[in-house]
Amino acid sequence: MSERKRDEASNLRPSGWFARYLDYLTVEKGLAANTLAAYRNDLKRLQRALGESRRLEQARREDLLDVLRKMRLEGRSPRSVARWIVAVRSFFGYLVREGVLTEDPAQHLDAPKVWRTLPKVLSFDEVESLLAAPDRGEARGLRDSAMLEVLYATGLRVSELLRLRLGDLHLDAGYLRCWGKGSKERVVPLSGEADRALQEYLAQARPELLKGRRTDSLFVNSRGEQLTRQGFWKAIKRYGVKAGIRNPLSPHVVRHSFATHLLENGADLRAVQIMLGHSDISTTQIYTHVNRERLKRLYKDFHPRA
Repeated sequence: MSERKRDEASNLRPSGWFARYLDYLTVEKGLAANTLAAYRNDLKRLQRALGESRRLEQARREDLLDVLRKMRLEGRSPRSVARWIVAVRSFFGYLVREGVLTEDPAQHLDAPKVWRTLPKVLSFDEVESLLAAPDRGEARGLRDSAMLEVLYATGLRVSELLRLRLGDLHLDAGYLRCWGKGSKERVVPLSGEADRALQEYLAQARPELLKGRRTDSLFVNSRGEQLTRQGFWKAIKRYGVKAGIRNPLSPHVVRHSFATHLLENGADLRAVQIMLGHSDISTTQIYTHVNRERLKRLYKDFHPRA
């Protein structure tokens, strides 16, 4: 029996928080299709172990340890076991951040360090091409231009960007206010380009998109409703192709690029941590590793004796 038929027979189609998590991986994290499928299959392994009587978010630490023991008895490779641990830790970490769980059953499951990958970032030239991609001669293009400018100027998460309200903008003072994970408020400065793009969007494009309707949401679609993550994700993919960016592109890649470019130009790590909304500076330190890797590549490419 095929895997799909087994899933249908055992009622294992992703639903509830499982489905929402897969949507989060697709839209906000921008995972490639193969990686997404791997996460999905690894979590379905846990769901099969729980059976139909319990949902994934109801799993206990003992359940996770039982799956690990079974994988080792089956002779699964260390790499497969490590990948499963990463998927499970990511899922339950997501549930804690969303307020579904107060305790993480996967917190002390150790994943090999080899699985910690460096974030993908754009070059300065790629960023410039991306920001120039929207057609500013139409309302949707002006909106998308403003969103991309704000995204690169602030490093907001896509969810934070889309939740912005008109009252969160303080353009006269050159900053915006956003609400991050755990409903934590932070203030992030705006660049001059982002300010100008927002002013143009607010004066010309937003009224045209609203067509007389009223909403406090900053970024709206053609129906006058708050733009969805799926809508913006599709747009940024399209602009990436138009800009000639070969690697997979997502809003999170722009966020990574914001942080990396700041550090490359001498920004203080603590300041970048505050702007990104990281609760722990160790999360921000990954970007220092990105800098070192980029320097190594530059040295190898351009030094005559490399």
